[in-house]
Amino acid sequence: MKPNNTNLADLAQHFGTEESARSFLERLRWPEGPICPHCGVIGDAYQMKPSAKGKTHVRKGLWKCSPCQEEFTVTVRTIFESSHIPLNKWLLAIHLLSSSKKGMSAHQLHRMLGITYKSAWFMCHRIREAMRKEPMKGMLKGVVEVDETYVGGRQRGVGPGRPGLGSNKAPVVSLVERGGRVRSFPVERVTSENLRDIMRRNIRPQTAVMTDDFKSYNFVENDFASHDKIAHSKGRYVRRKNGRVIHTNTAEGFFSILKRGVNGVYHHWSKRHLKRYLAEFDFRYNTRKVSDGERTALAIRGAVGKRLTYRTPVKPSKVNVNEEQRSI
Repeated sequence: MKPNNTNLADLAQHFGTEESARSFLERLRWPEGPICPHCGVIGDAYQMKPSAKGKTHVRKGLWKCSPCQEEFTVTVRTIFESSHIPLNKWLLAIHLLSSSKKGMSAHQLHRMLGITYKSAWFMCHRIREAMRKEPMKGMLKGVVEVDETYVGGRQRGVGPGRPGLGSNKAPVVSLVERGGRVRSFPVERVTSENLRDIMRRNIRPQTAVMTDDFKSYNFVENDFASHDKIAHSKGRYVRRKNGRVIHTNTAEGFFSILKRGVNGVYHHWSKRHLKRYLAEFDFRYNTRKVSDGERTALAIRGAVGKRLTYRTPVKPSKVNVNEEQRSI
């Protein structure tokens, strides 16, 4: 089965066992043969099997590198490493999270996959960590819309008509390339300093930037090729100038999907994990033009070289220079 044509029916039919899911992952991750994570040699490893003279029991999917004699599996240095959840359930979870436009809650995965809620919650964050690195690199260009929104709700114990009415909303800034990619960032406050730092790191100076008339964007005309504003404060949302259509409706459209995910699926996002939820929505938006199978394959490929542990180990293991290890 080709990864690009994968759908839920294919996964259910072909990945009924962990062995078949492992074989699929090996073909996807190692198209030119097994790659040793210890020395980097490609295609010079053999699969370990029980023998009468040697090992009587061998872990499933275990390989041994001929040059360095180290043992490894396809899950080493990926988000799947050290997980007790079967690989076929991992692949199903990645497909469900990649193909659901507004996301899928850990409670839903807990019920569908037959695992504990705690395992489903941690699994979702591992998958979001795999999605965090977008498939296309480089700075944004062309016409980029910049806008901000707030996600969250009221603080517990306060409400309308009560003294001390507060808000637990977190500000999010999104940079949306028209017809292209989006990059979203949680910020403490929406200030000129925060906006300038994010935009300089992610947008080419030759880019045409469009924003609303928020005063914190006044610096943009000095840092980028052009800056066009749309006066939301005056109830204006689209205008034309020299044949160009000026608006931030593309960014607003992305925010509408984001808000539907918060309100209809997840209900609450912790500020601590907000960056991973944003990575999930950015990933699906950036891969919106490919099939669900291709999107799933991209997420699986993004799982390589990343680790997300539930807590920081007391004695951290040796980490490869190309591997990222984080704590939840």
